[in-house]
Amino acid sequence: MTTEAAPRPWETEYTITDTTIVAETPELRVLEITLGPGEEVPWHVHSKVEDIFYCLTGALEIFTRKPEANHLVAPGETCRIPHGRAHRVTNAAPNGGITRFVLVQGPGTYDYVPLD
Repeated sequence: MTTEAAPRPWETEYTITDTTIVAETPELRVLEITLGPGEEVPWHVHSKVEDIFYCLTGALEIFTRKPEANHLVAPGETCRIPHGRAHRVTNAAPNGGITRFVLVQGPGTYDYVPLD
């Protein structure tokens, strides 16, 4: 039985320093992501999965729409973005440093819908 891999937008939609798949099932994905200076995951939405961010180093800023908000996430902090809420993730590390974070996506079927 072959299983088609879930979409991997970091391979086709945007460029960032590194994405490592820690674990992946049809209902759940865990990634470790590194954003270099000036890097971001552009505006997008997930129709069925939520994103849970765990900052490891640096800092990340998560911008959301409906309602509009910014969430500054420092090492040791988390942020949860529910499914259906548009968001953009940027490296907010001080002094041009890198940001590393763990991203848990699920439960549910993963999709990535880019927005402008």
